[in-house]
Amino acid sequence: MAAPLDTEQPSALSLELLPTDPLLLILGFLDYRDLVSCCYLNRRLNQLSSHDPLWKRHCKKYWLISEEEKNRRNQRWKAIFISTYSDLGRYIHYYATLKKAWDDLEKYLGRWCPRMISSLKESVQEEDLDAVEAQIRCKLPDDYRCSFRIHNGQKLVVPGLMGSMALSNHYRSEDLLDIDTAAGGFQQRLGLKQCLPLTFCIHTGLSQYMALESVEGRTKYEIFYQCSDQMAQNPSAIVMFITGTSYLEWFTSYVNKVVTGGYPIIRDQIFRYVHDKECVATTEDITVSVSTSFLPELSSVHPPHYFFTYRIRIEMSKDALPEKACQLDSRYWKITNAKGDVDEVQGPGVVGEFPIISPGKVYEYTSCTTFSTTSGYMEGYYTFHCLYYKDRFFNVTIPRFHMVCPAFKVSTA
Repeated sequence: MAAPLDTEQPSALSLELLPTDPLLLILGFLDYRDLVSCCYLNRRLNQLSSHDPLWKRHCKKYWLISEEEKNRRNQRWKAIFISTYSDLGRYIHYYATLKKAWDDLEKYLGRWCPRMISSLKESVQEEDLDAVEAQIRCKLPDDYRCSFRIHNGQKLVVPGLMGSMALSNHYRSEDLLDIDTAAGGFQQRLGLKQCLPLTFCIHTGLSQYMALESVEGRTKYEIFYQCSDQMAQNPSAIVMFITGTSYLEWFTSYVNKVVTGGYPIIRDQIFRYVHDKECVATTEDITVSVSTSFLPELSSVHPPHYFFTYRIRIEMSKDALPEKACQLDSRYWKITNAKGDVDEVQGPGVVGEFPIISPGKVYEYTSCTTFSTTSGYMEGYYTFHCLYYKDRFFNVTIPRFHMVCPAFKVSTA
């Protein structure tokens, strides 16, 4: 006779019977939204979800709250997360990235450009940003608003936070505008409709604008320099040199370039020269490297006139023998535009000087060139003579360096 079937069902596994540590481990993988949801499921999950160490990760991930800051506030991690979220919750996907960028920038400026620190303005509040939106009758993007909840730009001073450029008869230094000054420069005129200035140079009047709407051929939130179309009959026709696709991308990429040493610090200012690490050439004990920059304020698309400046560094190895000291006599350039047209230039010295180079010494100078095409390159050599053996002459290679105009659009105004 067969044994009777066991029809008794196993008892359901109760959440109350599960050990605490595995549950806390599982909850530790949840995002803050799911952790909050667990608080409403039952009493046990409500208790576990309030376990304070669970909120430490979220405070550090989203708000960059350190242990020191927690101790200073004298609050639990969960309380800190909730209070910060109530103030900055709409920016939770931007805040950590922008706060880190600002922190890194301040640390770097404190070391290399300390006087620029004092020009930074304190943060604004939500009601200040709401008031600006009401004033200009246009919505500000959340990444822009978030940045101004950290720092309200800077005072109108020199040097500007967003970089400088200097030639013999031209100087530019861009400030990051505070929210009220930016709102005062909001544009509704034809050619720049619904564009908000982000930067301003008090010497040239140059600004970078952010498009708050997709009008006149622009994409919403892209950032650009504007220059007039000199061949258009309509004076409102402009050309836009694009510098960013969003405020977050524009600001953080600039900061990253600054804090990683991508831009040189000259006379306590950030100069926006871009150096290609492959653009270096060494001849015997002398190394030549080049960095370049495009100047939109001196350029034109119609007619085509693209203005570039370059900075050259000539350095003799500190291990070179003293008798290797030499003096620059002349330069030779081969200049090629995008069409393949070639110009050759030869002349005495550089920028009117005949520098002497000795072991461990560096000589730097700045010059400029223009192209009728959107890109081109230069290469050449310097001729030196030895100071100890005056009848010995030799050439030092200048590496090929390329100059490329940024992408641009023509306004459809």
